[in-house]
Amino acid sequence: RERGRALPAAVGALCRALPPRARPAPDTLRRARFDRPQASLDFWKLLYVLLKQIHGGRWTESDAIGAQVRFVKWALWYHGYGRPQLQRLPADGSAGSRELLLAFSWLLHSTGLLEQLLARNRVQTGDETSVCTCEDELPNSQEGTSKAGPEDRVDVRYLQWLNGRLRLQWCSLHAQHQEQCKLLHKIHLFTSGSHTDQNLGHFSVTETDLIRQPENYKQLLQLLESETTQLEAFLEWKQLEPVYWQWMETVLDNMAEEGNMCESQDVDVEKRRLPEVTSCCPWADKMTEQMDRFSRDLVALQEQLHQLVAQRKAAWWEKVATREELQKERFSATARKIRESIELKLGGVTSLCAPKKNKRHGLCRLVLRSKHPAGKMSLGRCVSKEAAEAVSAAEVITELQVREASLQRELQQLRQQCRHRLDRIAGGLEGVICISP
Repeated sequence: RERGRALPAAVGALCRALPPRARPAPDTLRRARFDRPQASLDFWKLLYVLLKQIHGGRWTESDAIGAQVRFVKWALWYHGYGRPQLQRLPADGSAGSRELLLAFSWLLHSTGLLEQLLARNRVQTGDETSVCTCEDELPNSQEGTSKAGPEDRVDVRYLQWLNGRLRLQWCSLHAQHQEQCKLLHKIHLFTSGSHTDQNLGHFSVTETDLIRQPENYKQLLQLLESETTQLEAFLEWKQLEPVYWQWMETVLDNMAEEGNMCESQDVDVEKRRLPEVTSCCPWADKMTEQMDRFSRDLVALQEQLHQLVAQRKAAWWEKVATREELQKERFSATARKIRESIELKLGGVTSLCAPKKNKRHGLCRLVLRSKHPAGKMSLGRCVSKEAAEAVSAAEVITELQVREASLQRELQQLRQQCRHRLDRIAGGLEGVICISP
């Protein structure tokens, strides 16, 4: 009885925590539990709006139901939801409300749906910037052993053109960002001492615009009230969330009794079919070709792996047998390369063993500190899960410069390895003269 009384509250809190434009009625989930066709269209629209917001796409009320259904199927497949019953639902959205309820619950649990939507739809009243001092833990690059086929050959001039185009766009973006920083600095400087909050001391762009156009206060107030309602509903939902998942267990039991569950979860990948490619997903056809290509490459790589292991073993024993015949100069050069590589890796190990600082990642509000000893600008009130202390821009710049120097050293080492590799390849070509650029 207690769970029966708590279930409507849990469902209501979940619906209120969703964005206003995608907020379903609690009765829609109840109808979907009994697979009522009246709830199918509402659920297709709900998933369509939520997935569009996650992927940063635009949507309108006039979007056809067929396009919504195809996009939802593709997006769920992209996120890893491969249940075939969903892909078999009709394209007109006339049935399958219980399948859609199951897909919605899976999306809610596996992707942190509510947290993502609250972060994306947060009302920003301050000037914020993204700060990340976390080091990317990428695997060490190794020399490729597979040979590119004829279809993989690309003209070097085309790659040079793409590189030049990328550099031009990067310079344009950098110039725009610098101009934005200059304008922000002017606004912060001219409004210094006007804010009631002494920790800030100046207005943001949004606050400055509200002073110039006071009629926008009502719209901002409505947005803040809506966000507050969502946050309160989210807190209530986190307390009642176990009730919802217990209710979903009964939904799964009903589906199992009716024979709608999959007989086996280990479905062969080759038997899975992707939905039809549509114009609403321009990346769908390319992704399908890449997936087929990757599956063939994996089989080829598995065969090459066994051959590579055998070749490496044979090469190693050959080196061991001829190690006494190595010349001193060659041995010293090899030792020097190994020492340089060890020093580079040792520097990374030293940084890891050093006392770790709180790595900053997320959005921070820009606050002007003209009398700050570390610099003029500082980043305060970090918007993240854990409250972080205010950090000056000079500290962030110093950390990024250290990271840049480390990456530059690694880049130089990779370039040197590429030069040696090219020299070995050029040495094996008879009658060919290679002139380095």
